[in-house]
Amino acid sequence: MEAWRLIDLGLAEPLVAQAFYEAVAEALQRGLVGNTLILLQPASPYVCIGYHQDLEGEIDLNYCQKRGLPVIRRGQGGGATYLDSNQVFYQIVARDSPVVPRNIEEMFRRFLMVTVETYKRLGVDASFKPINDVVVGDRKISGNGAGLHEDVSILVGNIILDLDYEAMASVLRVPDEKFRDKIAKSMRDWVTSLRRELGYAPSPEEVKRVYSSAFQEILGVRLLRGEPTTMEWRIFQEEVKPRHTSKEWLYMESPKAGEGREVKIAGDVKVAEIDYKAKKLIRVRAEIKGSKILSINIRGDFFAVPKEVVGRLEEMLIGLELEMEPVSNAVERFYRDSEAQILGLEPRDLINAVLKLKEHL
Repeated sequence: MEAWRLIDLGLAEPLVAQAFYEAVAEALQRGLVGNTLILLQPASPYVCIGYHQDLEGEIDLNYCQKRGLPVIRRGQGGGATYLDSNQVFYQIVARDSPVVPRNIEEMFRRFLMVTVETYKRLGVDASFKPINDVVVGDRKISGNGAGLHEDVSILVGNIILDLDYEAMASVLRVPDEKFRDKIAKSMRDWVTSLRRELGYAPSPEEVKRVYSSAFQEILGVRLLRGEPTTMEWRIFQEEVKPRHTSKEWLYMESPKAGEGREVKIAGDVKVAEIDYKAKKLIRVRAEIKGSKILSINIRGDFFAVPKEVVGRLEEMLIGLELEMEPVSNAVERFYRDSEAQILGLEPRDLINAVLKLKEHL
């Protein structure tokens, strides 16, 4: 039976809650620590956006500033969300273990068995919904993301004690308040919590106890309580925190929200942007001369592993004509050569998204 370290960070300030596991992953990559399960709650509310999302297009920054809500860009994909102490986070950081599948979809399937069992033991009839959700009936009750740090596998998710639907809708940038009201109603319809299902919220300590027990039984590992090392805190302070608090990281270049727009720059040079909805949203912005791609930026609420791999596809598309054959060949070669995992998207989705630029022009 494998022995894993269990770290309970208790109530952690937002950046620690959101990103300390990155320091653990780096320490594990260096061989300084072993496989680790982290449990915690955010000490105060904050807003989190996915790695591939546009900050100003997704988040109402004025609202967040007025409410004193920090905004943090995470290292995994997915959508924008409001988080507070009514969630218990689990963060799994591991390598070189038969417990951890290398395929991301299989990793979701295996580890979310623990989440499902935790909810069941707490009295909620939850089930796994591929790719990365846990649901009660049709309602989502756990959000999860995954990625790689070099050869370290990471999976993060939450057990939801309660939800502030108004805050969840208020932090998002929307065209008008009627649209915001629709978002809030939709969230109530499709997202739930332990309090809503049970009529009360179990204590965070009880949730952690049940989750830890299910983790050990289902995965066949032994959890040993431990503390973060001095080196992990140093990595967090010197490497992780400066990156996450930098303007370059937070305002990472990405397209603005919208169904589509174009701006004529000069002659036959235009900058165009479109949204394409597959299972996940794809946003594509490109500088185009005639029908040739001069530069291109692909963002959205998908998960890409490794997260930087989308940049390789962008490079392969530069210089190509916006036609089916060259774009299809480039996307298919990208999948073949990079062995990329882009969850929720098929190659044809990326092909169609890029070619939609031509339709818009």
